[in-house]
Amino acid sequence: MRPYQVISDSSCDIGPEYIKQANLGVVPFFVSFDGETYYKEIYELTPDAFYDKINEHGIFPKTSQPTIHDYIDVFEPYLKEGKDILCLCLTSNFSGSYQSAMNAKNILSETYPEARIEVLDSRNVTGIQGLLVWEVIRMRDEGYTLDQQLEKIDALKVTTKINFTVDSLEHLQKGGRIGKAAALAGTILNIKPIIVAQHGELFPESKVRGHKKALRTIMEMTREEIGNKKDEYRVLLIYAEKERKEATEELAEELSAEGFELAVPPLAQVGITIGTHAGPTAIGICYIKKHELI
Repeated sequence: MRPYQVISDSSCDIGPEYIKQANLGVVPFFVSFDGETYYKEIYELTPDAFYDKINEHGIFPKTSQPTIHDYIDVFEPYLKEGKDILCLCLTSNFSGSYQSAMNAKNILSETYPEARIEVLDSRNVTGIQGLLVWEVIRMRDEGYTLDQQLEKIDALKVTTKINFTVDSLEHLQKGGRIGKAAALAGTILNIKPIIVAQHGELFPESKVRGHKKALRTIMEMTREEIGNKKDEYRVLLIYAEKERKEATEELAEELSAEGFELAVPPLAQVGITIGTHAGPTAIGICYIKKHELI
């Protein structure tokens, strides 16, 4: 059996301090503040520097997906080592990253016909994509074959969900997720949206008034959805700008005290790819079913 390398695009929001530890290959997205100069997510621009820049200057950046050549550049060194590839990409509903990876696979398969290159649409985003990648890494470390991984991943990726909220609707409006009138009304009335990410899509769940109530709402949703089977799931909390970290840690401590099993690491920072659209104020709760129970 040939060894295989696990790879993800950078929208999985696994921090740089864990990428090497997990032996994870990462293909970065790009971000631009002026439409001309693009920076590689993680490698050339950190999330903290990104959020500081948009807060200080009121900039609405643009992201660019990895190209075919970006994927080739990451895939090929592993293929030269005699490894197969298992790559998970941001949901194809949000980006063409998956298609870039598929095109790279088709090109490289001609040069390395003996290799298997498996490219999967994760149907997930940010923290839930990260949770899926971590389950794949655990399975790899437990000795799962590539075929066994493929069987599990299909079942795992439909068990994920994010319940999240944002203080400001401005970035969602700029990204075309909500209308301008709704964004203005939200600002005037202190309305906070409750948004769900599941099955590769974003869904508006409800609206509440005030930040504290929004956080209580996503906590209650999580309790209602998996509270009576909490031992079957791993939970990850996500935050955008660093100013949101303390409040997110408090939520994590509360869930842990109630018996929810937190992922390792228990918190992840929303990266540039998703932060461009959600903005700096996002806080969310993510979960996935444990692979050993699938």
